[in-house]
Amino acid sequence: MAETRLVDWSSLWRKEDWLAVWLGFAILLSVAGGVVSWLPKIAKWSDIGSAIKIVDLPYFLLLGFGLLAVTAVLERRANLKAYAMGFPVVFLFALLSFVLANQVNVSSWGLEFAIWALLFGLLISNTVGTPKWLKQAVKTELFIKVGLVLLGAEILFQVILSAGVLGMVQAIVVVFLVWYFCYFLALRAGLGKEFGSILASGVSICGVSAAIATGGAIKGDPKKVSHAISLILLVAMPMLVGLPLLARSMEMPETVAGAWIGGTIDTTPAVVAAGALYSRKAMEVASIIKMSQNVLIGVVAFILALYWSVRVERGSQKERPSPVEIWYRFPKFVVGFIVASALFSLLMVPLVGEAAVKSMQGITGGIRGWFFAMAFVCVGLDTRLAELVKMGRGKPAAVFVVAQIFNILLTLGLAYLLFGGLIVPA
Repeated sequence: MAETRLVDWSSLWRKEDWLAVWLGFAILLSVAGGVVSWLPKIAKWSDIGSAIKIVDLPYFLLLGFGLLAVTAVLERRANLKAYAMGFPVVFLFALLSFVLANQVNVSSWGLEFAIWALLFGLLISNTVGTPKWLKQAVKTELFIKVGLVLLGAEILFQVILSAGVLGMVQAIVVVFLVWYFCYFLALRAGLGKEFGSILASGVSICGVSAAIATGGAIKGDPKKVSHAISLILLVAMPMLVGLPLLARSMEMPETVAGAWIGGTIDTTPAVVAAGALYSRKAMEVASIIKMSQNVLIGVVAFILALYWSVRVERGSQKERPSPVEIWYRFPKFVVGFIVASALFSLLMVPLVGEAAVKSMQGITGGIRGWFFAMAFVCVGLDTRLAELVKMGRGKPAAVFVVAQIFNILLTLGLAYLLFGGLIVPA
């Protein structure tokens, strides 16, 4: 007989999973209640002189102190001093990543903050090495979990419905078929279920966020998540330039090009940039299609978390785990993501209106961006490139690239079928 586990209520205030959810909800509530109604932003800049002017340092120092204060609440007293010493460095690199991403030329090529944040961390860890005093501030999972809870508030059911039936059909078909194709390839390559799931989610849904969410849902190896993030960002860059050029050479209709770009490129900023390189209409369609795929992050994370709890983590036990055991293993940030999405879609929109919710999302999305930026810095600080090269001996990269090629061809056919007038009028 399997041992019955009692509900551990203390996990509600002791476990990082729950603490990340409460922190995410506290931020959402403070924005919805008007306590936080403004966030400093970094405008586009072209030269060093304009870059210095756009960074209003006192406001960003205040933002950094605020983020330190809310995250330090979750720290143990013994580690608080070390965390307070290391956090400013993580925040500074996150700030620099946003500044670089907003340079006019860099922004036009879709080189988003995630790339720079990751590179800053990698530069430190692979040259001088991450010092011990800084390691206490490397809170990759915490920053990611809080960011994903905040992301839930940006996934509104109303926006997804605006994509129409065809947009959702393409999103579901692409995610389902590409996910299983990549997962099958990974298993055949001997990468295992864990790595296969992370790679499959990254290539099929929306890249970095999906890989992170999957890694958290299945309690995956952070090094495998880092590897997947590196592959996603590296492959997205040539696709950003190449797909619009291919679409133009094939004289694609704007809606078809937009649906193709939105369904294949794995990061949202790169999707917008690539769509804009083709036309404004293509950019709009690409953005809607990508948003349709983004909503599936929570669905896939939920299914994988449930599968991992019921089948994979059960190990050699013949008995199925009890509902309490499944709940105990289940990653709580997935619950936070879904609840945040439902509350903003079903409660906040009818209560205060779509315009007000959009204004709130501008603030919560900005805070979420800071948590993600700090998470990517931490991923870099905790990653040694030599170890990544050894991992799988090039097999993960081969699997990802082959799966991405399959994704490109499949989505191209679906884009023509659904948006090219072959089934319904274009």
